[in-house]
Formats: sequence, C-alpha cells, structure tokens
Amino acid sequence: MTLGGIAGIIAAIAFLIIALAVLVIGIKIAGVTKEVRGTVSEVNTTLNVVNGELGALTHEVEALLTKSNTLLEDVNGKVAAIDPVFDAIGELGESVSDLNASTRNLASKVTAGAANAGKVTVAAKVGKAALNLLKKSDSEK
Repeated sequence: MTLGGIAGIIAAIAFLIIALAVLVIGIKIAGVTKEVRGTVSEVNTTLNVVNGELGALTHEVEALLTKSNTLLEDVNGKVAAIDPVFDAIGELGESVSDLNASTRNLASKVTAGAANAGKVTVAAKVGKAALNLLKKSDSEK
C-alpha cells in the first residue's frame, strides 16, 4: 500500500465516523422533535380546554360583578336612609345632656333655696320669740 492509499483509507474512516456521529445526532434530534410535537399538541389541547372554560367563567364573573354592583347600590341606599336616624340620635344625646345640665342647675338652686329657707325659719323663730318677749314685757307694765 502506498502512502496515498493509506491516507485515503484514513480519510474514508474519518468520514465514516463523522457520518455516524451526524446520524446519531440526527436520530436524537428526531426523538426530541417527536417529543416536542407531542408536548405542543398537549399544550394546544389544554389551551383549547382552558379557552372553552374561560368563556363560561367570564360570563359567571360578569354576572357576579353585576349582582355585586346591585347589592352595593342597595346597601348605599339603605345607609343613606339610616343617616337621619343617627342624626336624630345625636341630637337626642345633646338634648339629654342639656336636660342634665338644667337639672343640675335647678338642684343647686333648690339646695341654695333650702339653705336660705332654713335661715329664714331660724330668723322667724328668733323674731317670734323676741315678739313674745316684747308682749310679755308690755303686759307686765
């Protein structure tokens, strides 16, 4: 064998190794591609199911929001109707407070009047005793 023949055999073997490596890589890529296709198919199926259910869910959420808005309007109306009651209760509290102040004022005046009445009574008794003494002294004369 000549040197050129050996070089040709080495080149042929190298080409065969490269071809086999490319073949192995191609087979692996084909397997991965097959798995990717299956995954993409499953994803598409799942997305179709989700989209179908999402439409129904969207209608339910819309109905729920409508009911919530109606309920909120009803509650706001009822709160507005109750506001005058709370205003009246506040005014009643102020009136009771004023009545308590007036009652305390009257009680203090009655207490002061009773103390003065006690003094007047004592003064009247002293005056009556003095008058009786004067009458006795006039009748003895």
